[in-house]
Amino acid sequence: MANQKRSRFNSIMIKFLVWRLKYISDNNFLLISAGFIGLFSGLAAVILKSVVHFIIDYLDVNRALFGFNYTYLIYPLLGILLTSMVARYLFKENLGHGITQILYAISKNSSIIRRTRMYSRMVTSAITVGLGGSVGLEAPIVVTGSAIGSNMARLFHFSYKKRTLLLGCGAAGAISAIFNSPVTGVIFAMEVILTEVKISRFIPLLMASVCGQLVSIVLLGDDILFSFKLIDPFIAPDTGYYLLFGALCGMISLYFTRMVYLFEGGIKKLRNDFGRAFIGGISLAVIILLFPPIYGEGYETIKNLLSGDPANIFFSNLLSSLSENQASIILFLALVLLVKPIATALTIGAGGSGGIFAPSLFMGGLSGYIFSSSANTIFGTSLSTSNFTLVGMCGVMSGVLHAPLTAIFLIAEITSGYMLFVPLMLVSAISYSTISYFEKYSIYTKRLIETGDLIQYDKDQIVLSLIDLKKIIEKDLLTIHPEQSLNDLVKLVKKSKRNIFPVVNDDNQLVGIVTLDDIREMMFDEESRENVVIQTIMQKPPASVSTQEKMQSVMNKFEITQAWNLPVIDDDQYVGFISKSRIFNAYRKKLIRQTAE
Repeated sequence: MANQKRSRFNSIMIKFLVWRLKYISDNNFLLISAGFIGLFSGLAAVILKSVVHFIIDYLDVNRALFGFNYTYLIYPLLGILLTSMVARYLFKENLGHGITQILYAISKNSSIIRRTRMYSRMVTSAITVGLGGSVGLEAPIVVTGSAIGSNMARLFHFSYKKRTLLLGCGAAGAISAIFNSPVTGVIFAMEVILTEVKISRFIPLLMASVCGQLVSIVLLGDDILFSFKLIDPFIAPDTGYYLLFGALCGMISLYFTRMVYLFEGGIKKLRNDFGRAFIGGISLAVIILLFPPIYGEGYETIKNLLSGDPANIFFSNLLSSLSENQASIILFLALVLLVKPIATALTIGAGGSGGIFAPSLFMGGLSGYIFSSSANTIFGTSLSTSNFTLVGMCGVMSGVLHAPLTAIFLIAEITSGYMLFVPLMLVSAISYSTISYFEKYSIYTKRLIETGDLIQYDKDQIVLSLIDLKKIIEKDLLTIHPEQSLNDLVKLVKKSKRNIFPVVNDDNQLVGIVTLDDIREMMFDEESRENVVIQTIMQKPPASVSTQEKMQSVMNKFEITQAWNLPVIDDDQYVGFISKSRIFNAYRKKLIRQTAE
């Protein structure tokens, strides 16, 4: 029955594609596809946001028991445990940083993303964030949108390049819908997901982003994740403070990045999934109990700071006494700032589903409020706490994501104005420059670049990385045993079309090679053919390669040895040979595919 349905669907798709080729041009069909991808991504963003907020509101019925919200000890642990089990047993996926997985798919998997990711991240992140996990919804919805774009492109048989573009369209539509910020959606797709986009491919991103925003406006109206109307204007004499604050944002971004690496890597050393989820969930629950603003995404805390009413963050009776003076508020927020990266790392590392987008905005907002409030309290200045809170969100996001333009336009759009454009640009640029001195790559790209799974801005290495070494191994070379005679080898020469003969022992280990040039003079001497043993004339290969090696390493060995062929050895076992000619042929095909429009 399933095969019949699949066959019927394939038949319908073939008829549709034939009709499309007759009546709709490639460019127009690309734009139409981008629009639909934007709509679907926007709808996914609306559904995820609505479900998460419904869960939060539903669970938020028990506020206080014994002087504090006891649910902080239950919900985060339950969320991580459920997420871990759902991801492992239902979707059979590894979670982690979703945007990193998108970049890997673009770099190493021809921009193909599993179909299940069109909905799996929505389910897992709704559980994690809805039950208090200290992460954001943005990365999961970007994964969802990108998966929608990738799979729709596969359905319509688009090429690799267009499939990558439509993947980016899904990301743009998702960001646009979740923040009601179409410009930010486009810039995010270009700055983070698609590092190389021609102007001719800019229009589909715009189409997807606008369609994503329209879905959000129709279904949610003004009820988006975060928005704020500017109250205070930018004052030019405050520029010096913004310059200093920009450097501080860079250092806070560095702190966030390093702490996430440290604690996420630490908890992932626990191999047992259930044990890791339990320990991470308990640790997170304790942190949230002590610092309630860390619960969930943290946007409510930012809204309270922007509205000039930080006392509202102390909604637990256990902490209400801290709201009595400004110094206590600043000290408490500083502690929250220090602990937030740990909570985020534990949530993701223990098996939760979410991203660092919202945590970076949360860290930035707290940084801006602490900086401006401290200056006002200690030095008697009159800095706008709301402006610094907003600019701080831009600065830390710029540093953590290595996406300065995305950060600038996000804050500009969610505030519905450009009055803060000058300080946003200053702080974003300084923060990005500061963290770049210590961390060249973002959290999303660092590990991929270190393992060679992502190469940026180097066309030659990018094309080389696309070549699958296993697919170009030559296994048609005839082998000979080291104790056989030259006469036996001559018999192989008659059969073989190659001039290299691997010498392999009984354990399938390569002990040497013999080339036609090595035996050319002896092979016509009948006495030599009978008396010469192969192990006396074989030679050691100048180097060997493994199927696990990166192509750049393989090419370096060819360059150093000046060889035309090298043996492939895995776990001391002979596999075959790899030649420059096969590599060049594969390189040419990949290059043509990369540059084809």
